[in-house]
Amino acid sequence: MAVDYHVHVVAHGEYQYSEEWLSLYLKRARQRGIQAIGLVEHDEYRDEMNRELIEKMKSPDLYVACGLEIDYIPGREATIKEMLAHYPLDFVIGSVHYIDGWPFDHPDHCQRFAAADIDQIYDDYFGLMDKMVRSRLFDIVGHLDLVKLWGHRPVIKSTLQYALPVLHSIKAAGMIIEINSAGIRKPVREMYPALDIIEEMFRLGLPVTMGSDAHHPDQVAEDFADISHTLRNIGYRKVAALQERKTCLLPLTL
Repeated sequence: MAVDYHVHVVAHGEYQYSEEWLSLYLKRARQRGIQAIGLVEHDEYRDEMNRELIEKMKSPDLYVACGLEIDYIPGREATIKEMLAHYPLDFVIGSVHYIDGWPFDHPDHCQRFAAADIDQIYDDYFGLMDKMVRSRLFDIVGHLDLVKLWGHRPVIKSTLQYALPVLHSIKAAGMIIEINSAGIRKPVREMYPALDIIEEMFRLGLPVTMGSDAHHPDQVAEDFADISHTLRNIGYRKVAALQERKTCLLPLTL
């Protein structure tokens, strides 16, 4: 069973739901052996989702789930709760894209890394990730080590050392971690999270799902063959899919 639970149809507002556009995503999913796909829009585009069209295009050979990817920002918890109460969802991804208002993963703002204390950035980032997990508002942890996007690495401690407290919080919260292939096509040229973090996740018994973070049909399930081999080599034999915010573990196949 192959799953892709991180697929953006609207992307960053460039596209709209239509039968023709959505069919391109579903066609690519079938071509790449996906049997469960999670359509997930960024929360600012949540009203763009067309549930009637999604229902119309569902078929027995490809399960289609609907979700949101929500930016965690401290103090936003009440707003997020209201959002989740308003939208019937199969899953919710929690992500951190801002550190004290700084959109660190945006190309227009990446120059700030050059003069910054990278260890402090990592400490701040994983501190926010831990708060996000402890909020218990989300099902899936999105791109766990996104902070490495531009290739900057900490010096004082390893990324795993920064991530380890978050992994323990994830275990306590019963959350799922996505193995996100988008990093392979980004400047860092590796999946999120890194191999040593995934190995520690397996030791801790943390469940995983797979996500391409596709913002275009061509990116659906991109590099999943390599990721599947990596997961199996580490020891994983199942991946998670979600329906109505309930988890089902499915066989991980190559």
